[in-house]
Amino acid sequence: MDLGRLNHVGIATPSIERSVETYRTLLGASVIGEPFDLPAQGVRVCFVDAPNTQIELIQPYDDASPIAGFLRRNPAGGQHHVCFEVPDIHAAVAHLTAQGATVLGEPRIGAHGTPIVFVHPRDMGGVLVELMEMPHGDPHD
Repeated sequence: MDLGRLNHVGIATPSIERSVETYRTLLGASVIGEPFDLPAQGVRVCFVDAPNTQIELIQPYDDASPIAGFLRRNPAGGQHHVCFEVPDIHAAVAHLTAQGATVLGEPRIGAHGTPIVFVHPRDMGGVLVELMEMPHGDPHD
């Protein structure tokens, strides 16, 4: 398996709008995408660009969202996951499972329009890790 660059850090939030304002006001973020819904994953997301990566703000789409559960345990929100790029999601899944890691579900299309999968935190030192197949074309879009 070839680990690629850090694509983004996922931050759970009860309000994307308030979080965007915080990143804009306190950190000077100026390149901020429009929020959009991913109903199949139960989330609303918005990307904040930094010079070397992105912050993915994640708000629950509804009460059944996995992010809603995270926010029940962490009402103010917080770091939810880190996402690394991989050249081939299926090869990454095969490698991880051969090594005994727990991959959560099957690859599915994520917020960047490419296949993603999550690796259980117990296999990654307590951190939920998302793997994302590198976008075709410019791998850093």
